[in-house]
Amino acid sequence: MQLCGNGDPLLYLHGAGGLIGVDPFLEELGKEFKVVAPHLPGYGESSGEPIEDVIDACLFYHQLMDDLGIANAHVTGHSMGGMLAAELAAIDVHRIQKLVLVAPAGFWLEQHPIADPFAMDLPELAAHLFHDPKSPLAQMFTTIPTDSKQLADMYVERTKRLTQASRFLWPIPDRGLKKRAWRIAAPTLLVWGESDRLIPPVYAREFANRIRNSRTATIKQAGHMLMYEQPEAFVRTVRDFLKN
Repeated sequence: MQLCGNGDPLLYLHGAGGLIGVDPFLEELGKEFKVVAPHLPGYGESSGEPIEDVIDACLFYHQLMDDLGIANAHVTGHSMGGMLAAELAAIDVHRIQKLVLVAPAGFWLEQHPIADPFAMDLPELAAHLFHDPKSPLAQMFTTIPTDSKQLADMYVERTKRLTQASRFLWPIPDRGLKKRAWRIAAPTLLVWGESDRLIPPVYAREFANRIRNSRTATIKQAGHMLMYEQPEAFVRTVRDFLKN
């Protein structure tokens, strides 16, 4: 779990790729908020009971907030974490102050199917995640190590993450959120990278139509990993929404 900053609590729920350990946007948000970024069980060195479905995940996050003495908080979630953040806000409408969903999963549009990340090799995945898949940042995320031990460690960790993520995203990420999204009462910001090829920006309209009191922001020259590609624009967008 990453903890940083002071101020109003901000719970950050990571996506299927997990936290990378050096997440500058969290440090920047920590200048205005008390950021709590836990590993979903099954990621990193986390431990505890297995998370089997969205209810298990929501109970895990609620218990974490209880353990940390957080009565209510702003919640931000990316991709799979956005899906879980939306479920959290739908299940308990009183605990979320403001909600930021960053290219969230959770819906499925037959006319705009989401690409299957579980079937992609790393170069193909980079093309779906990043505005510029050949950028140094994209290469850092998707380069295959040449050292045999590092390679083995990478595949073990990737397998752990994908095994956990598959419980929410495979074969499609529709776990019933459409039936519950109307319950979300927290003011909600939907943030999308203009070049997102994994969960295309057309999904922003679907979320906006189903979540009352929501608005949408688009970040240019950014794909699905917008908080890493355009951290300054991302932090400014999130901070301004939460503060105003």
